[in-house]
Amino acid sequence: MSNLGHAPRRLTRNIGFALPVGVLFISSLCVGMFSTARCAAQESDRKVITRVEPEYPDALKKLYIGGVVRVEVDVTPSGFVKDVKLLGGNPILGQSTMKAVKMWRYAPGAEEKLTVKLEFDAHK
Repeated sequence: MSNLGHAPRRLTRNIGFALPVGVLFISSLCVGMFSTARCAAQESDRKVITRVEPEYPDALKKLYIGGVVRVEVDVTPSGFVKDVKLLGGNPILGQSTMKAVKMWRYAPGAEEKLTVKLEFDAHK
């Protein structure tokens, strides 16, 4: 039987919802590239001078609850974080991420808004 003309298969893995196969591959790649339990990607070339890692709540880690958190960061010209807004992800992990990102310092430059993504991997 041919799969031509059919939607791509989706994997389910005790998480309660289906993800496209490519999403699992990309997130695995992202985690594998860094030795920490989370990796970051930002849509700007502005360098982070001081980076504080978010706390991964033990209760969520023990229950293997993780995922990607996206935040929007307002950075002042001097490099201080003026405001952080949760764009998506687990609300508890989002609070932890916002608390940590507020302590980040960037290289001086123009005032801008950045999107930062952090992945929490409970299997690390």
